[in-house]
Amino acid sequence: MSSHRSLNPSRHEAVAERILLVIAGLFVVVNLAALNILRGVGSQDWTPILVWIAAAAGGHLVLERRLPNHDPLLFPLVMMLSGFGIAVIDRLAPVFADRQAAWLLLSTAALVFSAAWPTVLRLLRDYRYLLFFGGLGLLLASFVFGVNPSGQPGAPTLWLGAFGLYFQPAEILKIVLVAFLASYLAEQFPLLSSARANRALEGSFLSPRLIGPVLLMWGICLLVLIWQRDLGAALVFFLVFLLLLYAASGRLLVLVAGGVLIVAAGVLAYSTFPVVTQRVDIWIDPWSRAEGSAYQIVQSLIAVSAGGAFGQGIGQGSPAYVPVVHSDAVYAAVAEEWGLLGAAFIVLMLLVLVARGLRVGIRLTDRPFSALLSTGLTLVIGVQSLLILGGVMRLIPLTGITLPFVSYGGSSLLVSFVMVGVLLRLSAEDPYAI
Repeated sequence: MSSHRSLNPSRHEAVAERILLVIAGLFVVVNLAALNILRGVGSQDWTPILVWIAAAAGGHLVLERRLPNHDPLLFPLVMMLSGFGIAVIDRLAPVFADRQAAWLLLSTAALVFSAAWPTVLRLLRDYRYLLFFGGLGLLLASFVFGVNPSGQPGAPTLWLGAFGLYFQPAEILKIVLVAFLASYLAEQFPLLSSARANRALEGSFLSPRLIGPVLLMWGICLLVLIWQRDLGAALVFFLVFLLLLYAASGRLLVLVAGGVLIVAAGVLAYSTFPVVTQRVDIWIDPWSRAEGSAYQIVQSLIAVSAGGAFGQGIGQGSPAYVPVVHSDAVYAAVAEEWGLLGAAFIVLMLLVLVARGLRVGIRLTDRPFSALLSTGLTLVIGVQSLLILGGVMRLIPLTGITLPFVSYGGSSLLVSFVMVGVLLRLSAEDPYAI
């Protein structure tokens, strides 16, 4: 039956993906066209619409031909989210819209390549140390050659680049670290399974031989990120590592110990890093600092409340009052102009994306590396989304990370699309293959 499926792709899935892309396209075209109409004849820019249509159509056609059994929801979801993002960026910072559209085209090509490339999974599994140290080397290079595209004095220099093109090594490290953890834990999976089934072997789970290399590699990354003051990325890495280790071991002790470490690290960071102290103080009481350090979060909350249930309408709100709104606080702009419905729709799409990614891992439980890789990549998207959404809504302190697929940022968009490309590749695997 599995061989029959691989030779005869389901036409229903292809049609479903096509219909979802058409719906996404209608949304993107209508919103971007409305913006152009509001601007008038002299200021219209149709490039983002044309680029989005080309990326969606081209990506769908290549995936349908080269990877016919892939999950039919993943690609439409990321195209809808990225289309939403381009519409918001074009509204808030038109000068960045064409640049984001170019990154979308490149990101879609990277997604298709990572999904259709037959050896991508073998590369991630067999060359984990080479990829890890390569990614770590890029991260360390940012200490010497790092820049900040904004040019603001004192701003973190987390980017590498030249000739006007920049990327964050921490973004690349997301894929590399997840692949390393998945590959290593998959090799130790027989021992992990035995410890899970036999209480007498539970102590072997904590043996230095088993968990030592993982802790060492993860610890190096975490220390470098903290040293670099990229605390948002450090928190994402910590939570993903914790949840992936729990997924591999099934040990509740992992979550309990991780929770204790998070609290302890939070207290230490609050007393050690001024940026953490400031963000926690702003989170606790933003209103007393509304004209100073808490200006961004206060304006974000005002924008969210101004949107109401149905929003002000595209081009009708005032989200530009929120600093760095096209990147850090893009969700506040969505809530103001598209209202609670638009904001909830973003959350719903992200939830479905995470659910489909975890579903891929569940289907591949007999193949530990594939299962852990799909789970880890999905957790990166889910954890990052949760942290930024919670920060904008003042449920947790702001972390300074971007909303996947929606916020402005080329390297973030590219890496997010590559992760979904790998998920598409995994979703097309036959779980019953030997």
